[in-house]
Amino acid sequence: MSQHGLQGVWRGKGKITTHSRDDQKRAADLVNRNFSAHRPNQLWVADFTYIKTTSGWVYTAFIIDVFARDIMGWKVSNRMNTDMVMAALNQAIADRNNPKDVIHHSDRGVQYLSIRYTDKMADSGVIASVGTTGDSYDNALAETVNGLYKSEVIHYLKESWIGINDVELATLEWVDWFNKTRLHSTIGYVSPFEFEKRYYDNLNLSGIAA
Repeated sequence: MSQHGLQGVWRGKGKITTHSRDDQKRAADLVNRNFSAHRPNQLWVADFTYIKTTSGWVYTAFIIDVFARDIMGWKVSNRMNTDMVMAALNQAIADRNNPKDVIHHSDRGVQYLSIRYTDKMADSGVIASVGTTGDSYDNALAETVNGLYKSEVIHYLKESWIGINDVELATLEWVDWFNKTRLHSTIGYVSPFEFEKRYYDNLNLSGIAA
């Protein structure tokens, strides 16, 4: 990048979008800031962020598979509620063909602690894990994806967003690029799609050899 005079975009601090309630039952923290996985569908992380538009605030929720940094579920909404995060969860479960015993880690936001959301996870065989209140390090990987999204899409593409429709279209295009094309240093400078493909290719080769 330096040789060609290119400069990467910078990620800045964002405002806190998580609200919690102490009277809500929450799961234990099964991750303890160890955001690593040895296979797909071992650990998912979930979070959402906010976007200011000329017609009001818009929110985007993501669910990421830690193994390959693949964004499996996402939803753009003009309401910061359970329906938004539930849509991202449903998409992730469908995308991964209803995996069992995957750990789902989130912060202590009321959306993720809602009865509907926790019941959906339990019914789907997804294991809940929840970090502490207001501690971004307890969900650092999801926070990193939010930061990339804000810097590579929201702050970089436009100075002013009109509303949910243009944010949703830009997010769709970015997620496709993020998963299939963007090179990630944490997985050896390949795309999530390529990294996961190599994993399954190696499994197939091991099966043939056996």
